[in-house]
This record gives sequence, structure tokens and C-alpha cells, in this order.
Amino acid sequence: MLIRKPSDIRSSEITSESNYVNRRTFMRGAGAIAGATLAPGTFAATVPVEHGATVPDVRKSELSTDETPNSWEDITTYNNYYEFGTGKSDPVRNAQDFEPRPWTITVDGEAEITGTFDFDDFIKPFDAEERIYRMRCVEAWSMVIPWVGISLADVVKRFKPTSKAKYVAFETLEDRKRMPGQRFRSLDWPYREGLTIAEATHPLSILAIGLYGKVLPNQNGAPLRLVVPWKYGFKGIKGIVRMRFTESMPATSWNMAAPHEYGFYANVNPAVDHPRWSQARERRIGAGLFAQKIPTLPFNGYGDQVAALYAGLDLRKNY
Repeated sequence: MLIRKPSDIRSSEITSESNYVNRRTFMRGAGAIAGATLAPGTFAATVPVEHGATVPDVRKSELSTDETPNSWEDITTYNNYYEFGTGKSDPVRNAQDFEPRPWTITVDGEAEITGTFDFDDFIKPFDAEERIYRMRCVEAWSMVIPWVGISLADVVKRFKPTSKAKYVAFETLEDRKRMPGQRFRSLDWPYREGLTIAEATHPLSILAIGLYGKVLPNQNGAPLRLVVPWKYGFKGIKGIVRMRFTESMPATSWNMAAPHEYGFYANVNPAVDHPRWSQARERRIGAGLFAQKIPTLPFNGYGDQVAALYAGLDLRKNY
């Protein structure tokens, strides 16, 4: 999400988290989404509500990068989340009293199974995994983040989209009382994002429910956010309350706000500059005050896994 080019680097960005362990196998158990008839699923327990609580029995994923994650402080205090303000430190300050429970997710559109589901029932059928992913912001900074998430492909398949469903659209909660940033017209609320069905069902795409093995902090999108690691960070919609299957390409917030700067696909592409800066290199948060920028990789380094999704598509025009 574009806020403004950051120029301040805090001393806390120098240190990465070094004591993150405790990765365990997730226990299987029967489950079903409330209000719908679904095949048996797996989930050991409900995700705790308490801030800082541990998500139980998260298993390790082979899809994780072996790069060292950024520190908890880096990830939770340097955020773009316009619903809580336009500054990097606004979300951690303004989201502290936000209560992400009770929470429901509405699923509608071109699917056989639709309805409104309680958060715990929504995630109950799915395994939770640790996914350590690179994250590249469109503002030319980056992090490495150890998410806890569930497979978006599994979620999509469970709701059985019809042959008409070509895209999945997402919406964030709209609540100006609880989300003070929505009192300003920085964007057309609610925040909207979308993926093609092929992108949504790719093995790398997840819905994150945690961070560093703990319940997802408010400022990072609690209780549910999208993570698609080969795309710029603004695609990672937070505070999801709606998932809609649609035949036509859905409108997305930054494309609506600045269509000449932000396309629907938003794949990380160092060969295509932002109109106001180069995308060829990035500043890694936590690397130190005087660290040089590092080269940005096509698809954020996930090209071997995802490039085939865009075969025949001109990624300069379809940015």
C-alpha cells in the first residue's frame, strides 16, 4: 500500500528476531464450517483471542524461505494500514484497543457454498502452517516475515466456486468508529482487493492468522489477512470480512485511487518502475542504517513457482 516514501530508519530495524523456535505438528480433528454442509476438515483448537497468545501446534512448511526473519518489533511497528492511519507508526498506536472478536466472514457470489461464518468456524477445517515469506512493499522496502496461515487454495476449494468464478474479491471491515483512519477520505472505503482463481489457488497463497507463532496483532491485520508473497504488499488486504467469487475482474482500492500507478496484478517486477521511483532495488528493513539496497527479484524471488500463471500476459501493460 503506498503511503509515502519512508526516510526514517529506527534503531530497532538493526536487529532481527533470533529466538523463534517452537514449531510443532498441527493435530488433525474433524470440523465443519457452521451453517454449511462440508466435508470433514482439520483444526486442533480455536485460535486464542488474547493479544500475544500462541497459536497452538503450528506445523512447519517446506514452502518457507531460509532467510532470517525480521524482528517482531520491525514487523509490528512499521506498517501500512490506512484504516488506522497513514503513517508507519500509526497502526500500532491506533489499533491497540481494536477488538477483532467477535468476527464474521461472508462468502458469496459464484460458489455452491455461501453464507456468513464465525471466524473460528471459518478456519476450523484447515491446517495452520508457519510460512516464512519475503514481503516487498511497492515503496521499495522489504522484510522477511514468519506468518502463521492457512492455505487459501484449500479455503477456495471448500466453498466450491462454480465454472463462472474467475476471480476472488476481498473486502476489509468498514467501521469508522473502530478504525479511525476511515474517517478520512484517503481511500474509497471499504478496502478492496482481488486475485484470479489461479492465483488464489496457488500453493503459496495463504490467509494469515498469526505471526511468529502468536495470534496476528491488530496492526498486522487481525484476525485474518491475505498474504501473496510474489505481489507487492498492498495486495495483502487486512481485516477481511468478505470473500466473493466473481466472473469479472473486481475493483481494487489502489487501482481505483491511482489507476496509472497501481494495476490489478501488482506482481513484483523490477523491470517496471513506479511512475515516481525505480523498483529495481529495495531497502531491507533491519539491515542497518548504512546498508546498501539489494536488487529486487522478479516476482519477489518466487518466479520459478508462479511465472507460469502469467504465460502470454504482457507484464508491462498488465502491471
